[in-house]
Amino acid sequence: MVKQLDKASVRERIARRAEKEIESGYYVNLGIGMPTMVANYIQEGKQVVLQSENGLLGIGKSPLKTEVDPDLINAGKETVTAQIGASYFSNAESFAMIRGEHLNLAILGGMEVSETGDLANWMIPGKMIKGMGGAMDIVHGAKKIVVIMDHVNKHNEPKILKKCSLPLTGKQVVNRIITDRAVIDVEEDGLMLVEVAEGWTAEEIIASTEAELRISEHLQPGAY
Repeated sequence: MVKQLDKASVRERIARRAEKEIESGYYVNLGIGMPTMVANYIQEGKQVVLQSENGLLGIGKSPLKTEVDPDLINAGKETVTAQIGASYFSNAESFAMIRGEHLNLAILGGMEVSETGDLANWMIPGKMIKGMGGAMDIVHGAKKIVVIMDHVNKHNEPKILKKCSLPLTGKQVVNRIITDRAVIDVEEDGLMLVEVAEGWTAEEIIASTEAELRISEHLQPGAY
């Protein structure tokens, strides 16, 4: 059954669906972790420029073993490739791009999202962290914020909540949520279920979501 996908297949499903949010001509920031996988699925013919907050414009696909350059990394310290014509610059210049609202889209991971579009994705109290990273700037600088994540946590508890319990990255910043089970839009009057992944039903999505969901008149079942 589709519901029994292994973790790698689930992440691939989410990343492939997230790629559809990217339009030709976009400048895009991909967050640390699963969002970086999206780069591997960008369709040929789409003219897309990927930006990393540590100072790289023009990120390519993940490198093969023979292509790995240990000095060429993204903000998550993962090795990457650079497209022809890529640019390197300082961290300060990178954040000037972000704060200047030059990014069309940012795709970020999430620990929790609230019904009003609040995002918590940078820390769990009591756990060791390296720092908050650039997400707090990105969620306010990019023109559209898409969060990708599992629909529930490892304890099978909802991650889409009435109110976030973890420290916030930003308030009312998320535009769309893409999970392994559904695509949900954050609208002024709440959350709208717009797509359901293959193998799931709208009723199951509602049952595994703490926040109230409205169902779109144009709901797409088995969409991805």
